[in-house]
Amino acid sequence: MHGEYKEPGHKLIVVDLDIEDGVLAHVQIAGDFFLEPDDALPRITAAIEGLPKDTAAADIAAAVEKVLKPTDELFGLSVHGIATAVRRALGKSIDWDDLELEVLHGPVVSPMVNVAMDETLIEDVAAGRRKPFMRIWEWDSPCVVIGSFQSVSNEIDWDGMNRHGITLCRRVTGGGAMFMEAGNCITYSLVVPTALVDGMSFKDSYPFLDEWVMEALEKVGVKATYVPLNDITSEQGKIGGAAQKHFASGVMVHHVTMSYDIDAEKMMECLRIGKEKIRDKGLRSAVKRVDPIKSQTGMARQDIIDVFLDHFATKYKATPGTITQADIDTALERCETKFDTDDWTFRLP
Repeated sequence: MHGEYKEPGHKLIVVDLDIEDGVLAHVQIAGDFFLEPDDALPRITAAIEGLPKDTAAADIAAAVEKVLKPTDELFGLSVHGIATAVRRALGKSIDWDDLELEVLHGPVVSPMVNVAMDETLIEDVAAGRRKPFMRIWEWDSPCVVIGSFQSVSNEIDWDGMNRHGITLCRRVTGGGAMFMEAGNCITYSLVVPTALVDGMSFKDSYPFLDEWVMEALEKVGVKATYVPLNDITSEQGKIGGAAQKHFASGVMVHHVTMSYDIDAEKMMECLRIGKEKIRDKGLRSAVKRVDPIKSQTGMARQDIIDVFLDHFATKYKATPGTITQADIDTALERCETKFDTDDWTFRLP
């Protein structure tokens, strides 16, 4: 049984093993990483030998960690990377190449329907009615979308919201508020089996899932980097942020919102951004936290989206997909029963 894994920023780890009497046997670890001293590798291998075949990635990592000495030096590999490669050899963790992906753009619907589809379309993927996908949102009205665990009173300035005609909805993922007017940002949802990030920490899974968009940003002239946990930034400032939710069905959603041409002053009138958050980011003003892609590229939003769609499709061999009217109707029903209710929106008042 054979598994390979290359952590973002690390080297390739290759694991070959057998299963005998329900446990791991004949484990071999190889790759282009660096490891000192030489006897560290046999210790790591021995720690994995004999583990039950269904051992969780975290427990594999813990077993490896236990045999490491303070003097061991791991260059280009980590205990989590080793665990992920083992799980891939066992068929418990998958790679991009194992997926048949679709790439979607739109349709133009309300922000709330987009939020609802981050739940309803996931149910379709989990049930096998739809392939895993990456979907770039389009929306027809202004809205502030708050994270699943944010307090409305802490985040929203109702005077500004009412003055500018901005609505409010709550999404299923955590993270911060998204200020969305038509055409002012680029938002996408990536819906894949959680097995794709099996063995990874949340910190590691974010740059792993967004590797493609970092490459696409470079294509349009934006030199972006990932700032843990979930910020995408450049030399000129923050570009966007990511959020995730893992569902019990074995499917997850990972989405990103990036600034394109946001009205920062209007955003500040609608959101309450605490001084502690600004201080934590080391910035003098919240307005400076927004650095639109438009100012760095000079490209039209649609042209940037075209690059994103093409790069994702090329990198992962994704095919075009569609959102049907039936999909939209299902999302509208979910809005009525959940996302457009006070019980959901103000569950943290």
